[in-house]
Amino acid sequence: MAEIVSAIPTSGGPYFWSAILAPKGHAPFASWITGFNLLGQVAVTTGITFGLAGLVSTTATLKTDYVPTAGKTIGIYAALLFSHAMTNTFGVHILKYLNNSSIIIQSLGVSALAIALLAKAPTHQSAKFVFATFNDGTGSPVGWSMVASPAYVAVCGVLLAQYTLTGFDASAHLSEETQNASWSAPIGVITAIGTSAIFGFFLLLSYLFSIQDFARTVASPIGQPITQILVDVFGVNGAIALMTLIMVCIWHCGLFSLTSNSRMMFGFSRDGGLPSFFHKVDARFSSPIRTVWLAAFLAFLLAVPSLGSAVAFSAATSIATIGLYISYGIPILITVIYPQGYIKGPFSLGRFSRPVGIIACSWIGFITIVFNLPTLYPVNSQTVNYTPVAVGIILLFSLGSWVLWARKWFVGPMKSVQAERMGINPDDVEAVQKAEAAGILDEKL
Repeated sequence: MAEIVSAIPTSGGPYFWSAILAPKGHAPFASWITGFNLLGQVAVTTGITFGLAGLVSTTATLKTDYVPTAGKTIGIYAALLFSHAMTNTFGVHILKYLNNSSIIIQSLGVSALAIALLAKAPTHQSAKFVFATFNDGTGSPVGWSMVASPAYVAVCGVLLAQYTLTGFDASAHLSEETQNASWSAPIGVITAIGTSAIFGFFLLLSYLFSIQDFARTVASPIGQPITQILVDVFGVNGAIALMTLIMVCIWHCGLFSLTSNSRMMFGFSRDGGLPSFFHKVDARFSSPIRTVWLAAFLAFLLAVPSLGSAVAFSAATSIATIGLYISYGIPILITVIYPQGYIKGPFSLGRFSRPVGIIACSWIGFITIVFNLPTLYPVNSQTVNYTPVAVGIILLFSLGSWVLWARKWFVGPMKSVQAERMGINPDDVEAVQKAEAAGILDEKL
């Protein structure tokens, strides 16, 4: 992916890359299928904000008689989505300040949390416990390690790590604002993955080494193992303070995830992938308000099945991971199948380019299958993984709509291509509309 960013250092992202890399006759289809993986983008917002709703609900139980229910949690989730949508609607000019504060809070705050955990913990677990102990939490008394194998449980455990390592295409979206983008953008992709992996790994280690009673942590009456660890180490008041810090960090993540969703949907509607009704920027607030609320509404819908599911968060993260990685994989697959039309940039894998691409596509195919599998045993109406239903619906709709009508009129991101050639950032909705009004860009494309 870093190699593709180096070759095409533009802000368009996977949807745009697919159109550029595919043979001319297949470019509209490639960009259509890639664009309709917006479900993955929406599910990222669902995973982040629904997870935050769960943390709010859990934290509220620490010093009150509040009793969490699925209905209450989804109500909190709706309120959080509403706060994100309102900020993106009326506070678009303060987003950059919130972004700066988010960077400071997450980098300094989370680092301080990890250090404080290790320093304050009364006792520490052994290295053998942290690195060599296997625990099957997929069912009791029988889990998938007994029904299937420990390897199956390990694969299920990959989900959250894979979900965490998403969003690194952001370096591409910012490439036009970066000097020497053909080098700096691919380095940004690699650095994003590397730093997330390293810092995430050490944060996990700080939690694991600080567990005071493993059985009590896993079966915590609080309902959230991380919160239980904080209570055991810092006490109830300290845990509430640190959970508040964590929730503020996650709120910022959800906010900017919704921002990204709305801009991506705006771009897709601009190119004809969504109804033209959504290709509108509010003149007063300089925000694509219609796509902001569309993104919030779709994110809410994805969480509705949580009212009857014990694996709602796992399903949301599965949908997000599968959707995003399919959109990442399509342009990579195109370079593997049609290498003759792929002109590489200064950052090149050389002769390893195609083998690495094949490995990447194979891995994406693997996780697309396994993340659709059930994670809890036994499988019933409460534990069934509804990811295949959501992914199947969007796949059938995208393919069916292409066959029935879209192939007759959809030409791909032609306006984005035109904007790029004119030196206009196609993700800058205000600049695009001004260019259209001035006649610089063709509104009919």
